Amino acid sequence: MWRSLKVHRKGRGWASGCSVLRQDYEGSQMLRILVENQGRLAYGPNDLTSKGEKRVLKKAAEMPLEGFHSPLLSRCSDFNWSHLTPLELKDRSGGLQAEEGVGRNPYFTLEGHEFLIFGGSIHYFGCPATTSRGTSTSQKGKFDLLGNLDLDRLLQDPTTQLRTTNRTFVEAVDKYFDHLIARVVPLQYRKGGPIIAVQVENEYGSFNKDKNYMPYLHKALLERGVVELLLTSDNTNKVLNGHIKGVLATINMNSFRADTFEQLFKVQKNKPILIMEYWVGWFDTWGKRHTPTDAGDVENTVTEFIQLDISFNVYMFHGGTNFGFMNGGIHFTHYRAVITSYGKCLLQGPSVSQPSDGGWCLADYDAVLTEAGDYTDKYFKLRKLFQSVFVTPLPLLPKPTHKAVYPSMRPSLYLPLWDVLQYLNRPVVSRTPLNMENLPIHGGNGQAFGLVLYEATICSGGRLHVEARDAAQVFLNETSLGILADETQNVDVPTITECQLLRILVENQGRVNFSWKIQDQRKGIIGSVTINSVPLENFTIYSLEMRTSFFRRLRTAIWRPVSDDHLGPAFYLGTLKAGSSPRDTFLALPSWKYGFVFINGRNLGRYWNIGPQGTLYLPGAWLNPGNNEIILFEKRKSGSYIYSTDKPVL
Repeated sequence: MWRSLKVHRKGRGWASGCSVLRQDYEGSQMLRILVENQGRLAYGPNDLTSKGEKRVLKKAAEMPLEGFHSPLLSRCSDFNWSHLTPLELKDRSGGLQAEEGVGRNPYFTLEGHEFLIFGGSIHYFGCPATTSRGTSTSQKGKFDLLGNLDLDRLLQDPTTQLRTTNRTFVEAVDKYFDHLIARVVPLQYRKGGPIIAVQVENEYGSFNKDKNYMPYLHKALLERGVVELLLTSDNTNKVLNGHIKGVLATINMNSFRADTFEQLFKVQKNKPILIMEYWVGWFDTWGKRHTPTDAGDVENTVTEFIQLDISFNVYMFHGGTNFGFMNGGIHFTHYRAVITSYGKCLLQGPSVSQPSDGGWCLADYDAVLTEAGDYTDKYFKLRKLFQSVFVTPLPLLPKPTHKAVYPSMRPSLYLPLWDVLQYLNRPVVSRTPLNMENLPIHGGNGQAFGLVLYEATICSGGRLHVEARDAAQVFLNETSLGILADETQNVDVPTITECQLLRILVENQGRVNFSWKIQDQRKGIIGSVTINSVPLENFTIYSLEMRTSFFRRLRTAIWRPVSDDHLGPAFYLGTLKAGSSPRDTFLALPSWKYGFVFINGRNLGRYWNIGPQGTLYLPGAWLNPGNNEIILFEKRKSGSYIYSTDKPVL
């Protein structure tokens, strides 16, 4: 009698769980396994399996289960790393080491004990907190390691070459490392901390502009006291470009291919394999269809990792949320902004607390945990797999957090953008338009994110040409003339009989974070503004960063009663009633077009009716008991109700 025997193939390698070796049976049964060779994968200098293991698999196809034993598969049921927990590790002299295998696969050790890495990536800055967190700076020579800032000031100088040994860039890197690494060094494993390895850079092989850059960073880390195992991380076909001699190369992938390890083995043939980023999904961009990754495929691939002694790090385990203006963008053939959610997922089924109930997952990155920290089908499948291979039981699951459904609300007051200008900081007056990074504000450090409004007086109509990033709305006084985005850089200005005010509202929709295009990420108006090829001059420029101090000033404004059909950018004010014990919820804005939601002055992120994201995650930690101020900055047209729901929509 068999008990839940699972033997199947998934195109490559074994996709069965280790439970195959642990079935109960009565009598002597014949196990037959039909295996198709669909192409071998290289692992080490040989194939997927050693010659001995091939003989075992061949023999197993024609023998009773009681005599079936594979050294490779049997190792799956004896992982016991309880002695490698922080409290047990008193002598920390060895650290994480990459050992060469003699007659076997290479392997990692921690304090001399054989060690596999099962990891998961978390973007801490995408996790809600009562205070924002970050590790960068936007002011030259000042480092706010508690602020959620960026390095956009490096874009002020067009001669700066990012991710190269360009003098301006490495001077900034050195100053940053002087502050950051001084805080990292005491947290290293050999000093009693949790850090067992440090990655030098990320996917530099795909950038590959300066052969001296990676060795420079390597040396900079060593000189500042980093003693733990150093790593590089590259896509499988870019390892040759991104590796550093003497540093362990790791790879990023979403599934096995015939050439997965080809470049890796050219730079290191006898080292353990670490999949630094095992992509369990991918991020979404506005206006594109969401394409989830099957949880069963993830389970099968991780099973193969374990059976082949491959260490891995799940990307993402928890993606979180791109709160505020902090989302990125991609630009291959066209620019696309990444959506606000980086880890949204909806698990549907009779009960999310019981993995046997099944269900399915909708997510933007398809992370293992949702942006709200909820379990997914992937989580339950991986947990069940890990429990089958670990000797010690896994910790009990925390109970899922209950989400709230608050009363729907309709903003009752509004302010057109033009009424709000008096509450902004003093505008910049310039003969020519300035991109946001070069605005002379914040002590000369410019503007990092948000929107910029440019005003200039014109006395004739014609063909207006503006090179704006990333999207611009053009107005004649308060009348909309059109939208500039992607390849559209022209709009017609009607004939006018007297001078009028030309207004151009430009939004930074998120900077590109991959490929050489990171070098060219200045936002706002990045060139001249012309009408019939004649440059315009004398601009008044307003910075719209929409920080909490701005919303405090708005509380003194005289708001208007809401109009049902107001066109153009405006702020809308309402109240969310959260009761006595606020909890997480999701906001849906089905009748609104495009804009941002602010709760008690905090920016939840962007909404856009082109999808695929249909709700915004609102952490309970950001709500006050009772009434909460909710302000929408809607760029296009007023809507009606804002709804609260306990389930995300993507």
